[in-house]
Amino acid sequence: MFFREIHIRLFPMWTKVFLLIFLQVSFLRESINLPLYSHQLLSIKMNNTEYSDRILGCLYGQAIGDALGLGSEFMNKTEIKEIYPNGLSRYEDILQDSHRNRWQKGAWTDDTDMMICILKAYENGKFNIKKVAQNFKDWFNGEPLGIGGHTFKVLCMSDYVQQPEMCSKLWWELSRKQSAANGALMRTSVVGLLSKGDVIEQAETICKLTHYDPRCVGSCAIAVSIIHNLVWGKRELTYDEVKSIGCQYDKRIDEWIDIAYKSSDISSLNLDDSSSIGYTLRTLSAALWCYWHATSFEEGLLAIVNEGGGADTNAAISCAILGAKYGLKSIPVYYIENLHDQVIFQTNINEFMAQLTTNQCD
Repeated sequence: MFFREIHIRLFPMWTKVFLLIFLQVSFLRESINLPLYSHQLLSIKMNNTEYSDRILGCLYGQAIGDALGLGSEFMNKTEIKEIYPNGLSRYEDILQDSHRNRWQKGAWTDDTDMMICILKAYENGKFNIKKVAQNFKDWFNGEPLGIGGHTFKVLCMSDYVQQPEMCSKLWWELSRKQSAANGALMRTSVVGLLSKGDVIEQAETICKLTHYDPRCVGSCAIAVSIIHNLVWGKRELTYDEVKSIGCQYDKRIDEWIDIAYKSSDISSLNLDDSSSIGYTLRTLSAALWCYWHATSFEEGLLAIVNEGGGADTNAAISCAILGAKYGLKSIPVYYIENLHDQVIFQTNINEFMAQLTTNQCD
């Protein structure tokens, strides 16, 4: 009750702030005759527009995959065909059942919420780990929707901010070292956008703030390495390079890389398998399948969301990778314009990119 009273009291202030941001952005858009989603507007003087296009593609890809994927989350392929006979491809078609009606159509979920928590901890060319943990805790205290069971257990501990990795390791050990959920992989895309420093080390550390299992850590290391090389190296990691990264963490990763690489049909991944929805390696296989087989952003997006299962998380990391690969310009305008709270999302991105640009020039 106390929490609700605070937010009701602050509501007029936040309304004013939102309106101010919206009016400023709308005025800027009209004055320079650019659409709201334009990467020219968002890039904030990034020295190389190709870099900015891939960075923005990655960030928007994450949120778009998350938002559309909510529409088929926890469904199997038979249910998807019954509910979406023409396939799920638009936010407005998302079924409003007891699970999905908690969000506005086109809204992202906890996957992107936690990615933003990481993004907001970017300081001086890297992510401030203590601030990431604090942001996670603050977000948790705000009673977020859709938080995963493993993440909930870790973040609910009273001393989490002081000893986040210890709390993470404790819950992993209590699971008899079996818990390997996809809650770290779903949020890790932004770490791959670091232009300097040890990207993998940062990904490992941020992963272990909630997910200690080596399969989770390896999944994150692979994802950020792919994104980092796409954005800053302008190259695609090969099958052998991806395998080389995975084997450094856990031998069980290997078979899921093979499945993704060798399967031309995404249905062979069995993403709607109810016994393993939320398993980090199944989500990794979805992302790798898109990376190797999808010939466009939209093709990958629609392929993933129409497979069901953990569709929001699968699509979040898959589309972050596709956005980094094909760029913002490859994303159909509809998905950007109709993203719920797109202006707020854009504001967060602009602040991050302003810092990224400063550090790139240092």
